[in-house]
Amino acid sequence: MKKRLPYIIGFAFLLIIEILIALFIHGGFIRFYIGDVIVVWVVYCFVQIFICEKANSYITALGVMIFAFIVEFLQYINIVDIIGLGDIKFFRTLIGTSFSVVDLVCYACGTAVMCIFIFIKNKIPKKIQGN
Repeated sequence: MKKRLPYIIGFAFLLIIEILIALFIHGGFIRFYIGDVIVVWVVYCFVQIFICEKANSYITALGVMIFAFIVEFLQYINIVDIIGLGDIKFFRTLIGTSFSVVDLVCYACGTAVMCIFIFIKNKIPKKIQGN
């Protein structure tokens, strides 16, 4: 549990940020770009809660980016309407309704930042990290 705690805290904190962006910022750089960068961090932290030490962190980050790409491509085919959830605002927001190449770039940038963070974290001696 001790090794999962940072991911639980990170997930909760980043999820709150994403929710605040969704509720209170209706346009501009933060809504259209930063939110998409952060969303891969949210998903990464969520996945790490369950797999933590069992998988390579870089592979997990890449998997999260691929997942984000898949969701984006599903938006292209309008998946939210195909599965019958198009009339529910929550699912339209959660799944998304419009494909954008810019979103793919944001996901890739978010993953790159995450990989830099992983690299730095791996370079910090275990004693400093508290392990």
